Amino acid sequence: MKKKIVILGSTGSIGTTTINLIKKDKKNFSIKMLSTNKNFKKVYLQAKMFKVKDVVINDYDSYLKAKKKYSSSNISFHNSFSIIKKLFKKKEIFYSMISTVGLDGLKPSLELIRYSQNIAIINKESLICGWNLIFKELKKHKTNFFPIDSEHFSIFSIIGKKNIYDVDKIYITASGGPFLNYSQAKLNKVKIHEALNHPNWKMGKKISIDSSTMMNKLFEVIEAKKIFNLSYKKIKILIHPKSYIHALVKFNNGITKILLHEPNMKIPVHNSIYHNDNKELKTKEIDFKILNKLDFRNVDYKKFPLVRILNILPKNDTLFETVLISINDFFVSVYLKKKINYKKLVNLINYYSHNKIFHKFKRKIPKNVNDIYKTKNYVYEKLSNSGI
Repeated sequence: MKKKIVILGSTGSIGTTTINLIKKDKKNFSIKMLSTNKNFKKVYLQAKMFKVKDVVINDYDSYLKAKKKYSSSNISFHNSFSIIKKLFKKKEIFYSMISTVGLDGLKPSLELIRYSQNIAIINKESLICGWNLIFKELKKHKTNFFPIDSEHFSIFSIIGKKNIYDVDKIYITASGGPFLNYSQAKLNKVKIHEALNHPNWKMGKKISIDSSTMMNKLFEVIEAKKIFNLSYKKIKILIHPKSYIHALVKFNNGITKILLHEPNMKIPVHNSIYHNDNKELKTKEIDFKILNKLDFRNVDYKKFPLVRILNILPKNDTLFETVLISINDFFVSVYLKKKINYKKLVNLINYYSHNKIFHKFKRKIPKNVNDIYKTKNYVYEKLSNSGI
């Protein structure tokens, strides 16, 4: 019997990578549901290729266009993830990939946990803002979890079955993005196309901007802290321009393990799908030229001041992480609409992250999804009324 697969965010880079891996093994897998935000044409072609009957399209206008354009197809288009509970029985799905962007991915993540044997999540917002809720559901439904960010999958792979208390230090690597070697003067004058031009990875616009400011690395530290139940003191960021080493873990017994692979997300995705099979994946030979010149550096906080926000984060899971995600999302959106320049983008994120109006959320724990969504709406309302 074929193993059932669900892919949310199937038209994005990680979703497409997952699709391409499943495509090579159709005899063993059957995709039961796909989703996209607006790219209804691409998701239709994916659904047609795999004979998928149910597709969720989040954007309402795109959903209506798809229903009209493909009315003669056998595909059922939905505008809500509430369809999940109607489609599946408990533990019916072998593997779910959550590669959506934004906090809208949290509800379906929580929903799919009860129906999935294995769930892979790369949705940063869900993991950062709702990890305590996700962890509770994972434990309740005995669902295997795989972090898919290359750094977190590397840490996950290195630690294996070892006790987390055996870990002395985790080093998360960062490429430094497109502006690693820019002078401060040049950094103040950068254009959007420069910020979007990541040297190693092909990513969406939002994550590319986050990489240029290094907010993505700050978020990855928060993810690692939550997923692996560590204190921030045990996690350090290292600049590694080639993105070849993804994580280093130093254990209390003196052993340090390093995980390396080419900057290609099909490696963590493949190994999460085939975690029990050790199925072969053809990759490039080890690049010893890079290994001979690893070039690790400390973070330049003058160039990347947003990384210092880590110093004001609460030790426990709180709604302040949602505040931080929302502030960043809001101003990156404003920046991509060309309403502010790059320097102002960084300054505004920094200013509002330290603003006292949001500090009350450091004392509030997210009890449910609505707490998180209400906090996001509160932040957006405050920022929208700030005159930006």
